[in-house]
Amino acid sequence: MSPGLLKMWISLTGIGLMFVAVFSIYFSRYKVKNKIIKIILATIAYISMIIAGLIIVFVVFSGPVQE
Repeated sequence: MSPGLLKMWISLTGIGLMFVAVFSIYFSRYKVKNKIIKIILATIAYISMIIAGLIIVFVVFSGPVQE
């Protein structure tokens, strides 16, 4: 697998984690009534957003791929 393709998959993983964060925050705030599940979903959302942010920072600052 080329370095450019690997970088693409890493960035797509970051984008996917952002979608997970958005949907879990939405469900934890508006759809779920149980407080324990709300806390679990919100925690998952914030952890996903932090990891996604770190992945995107890594991809952006690692520069272009020389092939």
